[in-house]
Amino acid sequence: MTTPNANTGIARRGMLFVVSSPSGAGKTTLSRRLMERDDGIEMSVSYTTRKPRVGEVDGVDYSFVGESTFLRMKNEGAFLESAKVFDNYYGTPKAPVMDAIEEGRDVLFDIDWQGAQQLAEVARGDLVTVFILPPTRATLEERLRNRAQDPEEIVQRRMAQADSEMSHYAEYGYVIVNSDIQTASDQLWAILQAERLKRTRQTGLRAFVQSVVSQ
Repeated sequence: MTTPNANTGIARRGMLFVVSSPSGAGKTTLSRRLMERDDGIEMSVSYTTRKPRVGEVDGVDYSFVGESTFLRMKNEGAFLESAKVFDNYYGTPKAPVMDAIEEGRDVLFDIDWQGAQQLAEVARGDLVTVFILPPTRATLEERLRNRAQDPEEIVQRRMAQADSEMSHYAEYGYVIVNSDIQTASDQLWAILQAERLKRTRQTGLRAFVQSVVSQ
């Protein structure tokens, strides 16, 4: 079963909508804004072995599990993609995501380039990838420090990793420079709208056209 487009009534297949960036460049903020603006997209809830941060809710922000549980799930093939980042494991559960795509619902992913590569291996036709860049390296460091969630050691590790992460921008279909959060938010929403109109994603298009020409 696929969900009709809200504007045209044409059934379409859902998509895997990936937003990646180095830590502090804005992917989480932009993802939240996108979901607030568009109720037709839902966040994929990843499993992780890291400890919850202040305000995070188990099963909403992440599903928090122990390392042994995570590795067992991985060995059983329960994840579409998984990666180890800063000593913690992260993974996307397969079953709920593929069910959503088949039903015509769009799923948002806040994951890194490793995860995006793994998704491309299993679902390239359903995948849309967006990379968020900071306007400057100094801005990136300032945002990390203003976040005040990580100790100095982790901030330095994230900055050291940022150059490597940003070198993968060319593997993405779209790139947004987050100089202004509202502009970047508008651009991300525009990408989502355009991708929903792709001919190959509109599974009910043939039937719709036939109904038009037979009128």
